[in-house]
Amino acid sequence: MKRTFCNATRIALYGLAVFTLGCTQQQPAPDTRAADEAAIRDADAAWSSATATKQASAMVAYYDAQGSVFPPNAPIATGADAVGKVWESLFAIPGFSVGWQPKKVEVARSGDLGYSEGTYELQMNDPKGNAVTDRGKYVVVWKKQADGTWKALADIFNSDLTPASSAK
Repeated sequence: MKRTFCNATRIALYGLAVFTLGCTQQQPAPDTRAADEAAIRDADAAWSSATATKQASAMVAYYDAQGSVFPPNAPIATGADAVGKVWESLFAIPGFSVGWQPKKVEVARSGDLGYSEGTYELQMNDPKGNAVTDRGKYVVVWKKQADGTWKALADIFNSDLTPASSAK
């Protein structure tokens, strides 16, 4: 009888320990959103500046390994090779240059995803060699990497120019 009581007592104590540990509240992770938003803003600005190199590899470095670019009037490009080809085709356009400015940056409370949105200005030459300026907007979804840096997971942009206004 004594042995049964000991086993029952052990089981009860184990159950109490598991219950107590399960009820212990975890401390929330520190809120790093302000620092993360600043890091994304800095990465976005550095990425814009990197366009001056006209090197696709410099552009690809800002994308997550599974990152995608969603160029207007073209298929989605995912992964370093496909994203690099999109940038190579842009850099091959005569007179091409582009720059952008983030207007809004937000990071999830979890600290692993964020986004930036803003405006861009793109220059290129038309088929007759005349300089053309395009202005538009963009959204980039950023993913925090294991090393703490932020990389673009999804990059989409489109022109403010409407077909009706381009015919004028």
